Amino acid sequence: MIATTATRVQAVDWRSPRSWPGAVIAEWRHSMRFRATVITLVATALTILVTCVIMGLVIRNDLFEARKDEALHNSRAAVAQAQRVLESGVAGDDRATLSSLWRQAQNELGRAASSKLIVGVVSEPLGDGYIPPGFNSQQFSPAQLSGELLTRVKDVPARQAWQSIALSHSDAPDSAGIVVGQILEIRGVARYEVYIAYDLADTDETLQFVQRTLWLAGLALVTLIAGILWLVLRSVSVPIIEAAETSARLASGDLGVRLRVHGADELASLGHSFNAMADSIEAQIKELAELSLVQQRFVSDVSHELRTPLTTIRLAAEMINDQKDQFDPTTARTAELLHTQVQRFETLLSDLLEISRYDAGSVQLEVEATSLAQLAEELVEQMRPLAETHGIELRMVAPGGYSPVDMDPRRMRRVLRNLIGNAIEHGEGQPVVVTVDSNQHAVAVGVRDFGMGMRPEDAEHVFDRFWRADPSRKRTIGGTGLGLSIALGDARLHGGTLQVWSELGVGSNFVLTIPRAGGEATGQGPIPLEPPETLADLGSVTQPIVVRRSDPEGGDRS
Repeated sequence: MIATTATRVQAVDWRSPRSWPGAVIAEWRHSMRFRATVITLVATALTILVTCVIMGLVIRNDLFEARKDEALHNSRAAVAQAQRVLESGVAGDDRATLSSLWRQAQNELGRAASSKLIVGVVSEPLGDGYIPPGFNSQQFSPAQLSGELLTRVKDVPARQAWQSIALSHSDAPDSAGIVVGQILEIRGVARYEVYIAYDLADTDETLQFVQRTLWLAGLALVTLIAGILWLVLRSVSVPIIEAAETSARLASGDLGVRLRVHGADELASLGHSFNAMADSIEAQIKELAELSLVQQRFVSDVSHELRTPLTTIRLAAEMINDQKDQFDPTTARTAELLHTQVQRFETLLSDLLEISRYDAGSVQLEVEATSLAQLAEELVEQMRPLAETHGIELRMVAPGGYSPVDMDPRRMRRVLRNLIGNAIEHGEGQPVVVTVDSNQHAVAVGVRDFGMGMRPEDAEHVFDRFWRADPSRKRTIGGTGLGLSIALGDARLHGGTLQVWSELGVGSNFVLTIPRAGGEATGQGPIPLEPPETLADLGSVTQPIVVRRSDPEGGDRS
């Protein structure tokens, strides 16, 4: 069973700004609530930003249009009132009377225009008599007017003309304004261009107030949405996190764990479904565990029960095989086959018993200090005749591994015998190299052949029980299909590892690593899993075993 755990974001020291980017990235990857909140806030902020900009532009345009219409209306009304004043009086040729009438018209302009920024310029004389001079304001002069406006007012006297200008102030920054131009006429005397300027500073203040209000309202709205979204997502994500943690505990083997269910909504339905699934899984796992126990007990009982009759059969087969020279050729061959198959049956029975012990967890090691290099040398010498019958040369390279390490020598012999036997079986007539080495952490032995090798997908199943890479291949040594599985169990029993590297057409390399101290193997092993050398790189002489003394630091020295 594979144990899984729910992903949690590690605590972050927010006092260190350097850790912020990594913390934000980790939170983004692992927190659905954080992602949803950030995405919603960014989308909301962009929406509110666009809305505020559009509303600001619309309000500014509306304020300007309203202020412009008001200026045009006031200017028109003021000029019309001044024109009525001028037409109601009889000026004649009297200079004093004409001047008095002109002053009355100016006063009426200032009163009706609601602005003190007024300029009057003589546009066209209409007689040969006295023409009253123009007038201007201290804060507004004809020099501020553009030629385009002057030309338009003069060329189209029956219509108003306007333009936006910047009004300068002596004690304040420049402000925006509107100038409205119109013709005022003293009949028979002259025509005047009257320009009335309206300061829009109050409009700018109103616009700034509206914009500040919009931005503050937008920020408040974003904050409010963030709080509401966080609460809503919390109510949804907390049950999901609890479901993830509960499923992780269930996957790790805690079959009794269940989700707490509240209410009758969709999340409650999910909780009920999860709990029902957990109940079903627990029941099925218990049923499978009971079946597994029955199967293990059956294999163990049958294996034990078969040992007595098998022993009798083996003794009888050996007696018959010993006397096969007295039989005719057919009977002698039958006796030989019987003896061989009984031996294979006995090996299979022993392997089944060993597998049943592993399944039952009743395997115990008989540990003693053993030199792995000397153990490998013994096995190489024992299996050399078998290798010669297959036309294979056994070579041994042992730069380390001589100092004794606590292990079960019987099980180690079985592992090495199985690895070397498989290498001989699949060596395709090429040399088989047994390498023993050690470092301060572990000792290891590698068995390398240069045969056909295996595909990666086949190498993944090489330790499975009764699995064969090529079922059609004929075995010449025998075997039960359980050897590598038992070898892996022996390696793990010692806290070590048994790994395989294989490449089709190149060969295979099995590496057994045993830790020097108790526990599991740590650090890099002394023998690499993927062999660096090729067949052409190897020497032709088997390295002999020589007496070595143990290094106090755990290594080996000559």
